[in-house]
Amino acid sequence: MTIILLLAISFAASFVGTLAGSGGLIGMPSLLLIGLPIHQVIGSVKFSNMFSSFSSFYILLKKKQLKLKDALQLIPFALFGGLCGGLLANSFSEKAMNLLAICLLTVALIMNFIKKPQPSDESDWHLPKKVYPSLFGISVYDGMFGPGQATMLMYTFLRNGATYLQSLAFTRFQTFISCTAAFITYFMAGNIAWGIAIYYTIGSLIGSQLALRVAQKISTGQLKFILHSVTIALLIQLVIRVAFP
Repeated sequence: MTIILLLAISFAASFVGTLAGSGGLIGMPSLLLIGLPIHQVIGSVKFSNMFSSFSSFYILLKKKQLKLKDALQLIPFALFGGLCGGLLANSFSEKAMNLLAICLLTVALIMNFIKKPQPSDESDWHLPKKVYPSLFGISVYDGMFGPGQATMLMYTFLRNGATYLQSLAFTRFQTFISCTAAFITYFMAGNIAWGIAIYYTIGSLIGSQLALRVAQKISTGQLKFILHSVTIALLIQLVIRVAFP
């Protein structure tokens, strides 16, 4: 029964997380209810995210939704951000991370409506250098905690002129790198519940692949509606968690 529950939770978290980010706000509370310590929950989810994010990135790369040389530019920021976040994880409480997520996501949501993305030719768009500091900061947050990280990345890429599928591809690649870096720190600290992590990974892989097929068959307007809806739901959940710990 526990295995089926883990597969269902991870499938739902990965499906939503691939389309709009914030899958961690489905998966992490569910794993905490099982009784795992918070750091083991985060470490196990990082292990799962390595595989699910890379698998979806690879599919989008094959479909030429981004150029590999552009994606490789993310590595230093995602790698060192994830490592720093993982090392800092014990320095911040869960409440502090929730408050940080509320601030960052609120700004991202507001900016998305105030500053519309510039129209871009899908084949000519390149990642602007001005977003590098933001990418590093989001990766640090991902290494420390994570829920909402992919949503922040999606807004960052969309605001700078990427198409939805380009944003999705870059987000999945950066998530793969930052999660891999953070996983190393949790693994070294012994904070991986392998009996949970393996089954969670299987469900995540299935969820991410199905989400990719959905993303390629519905309109950009519908995908952005999903992104905004998930962001608002995430903010409500975070506020409730901070107000009623």
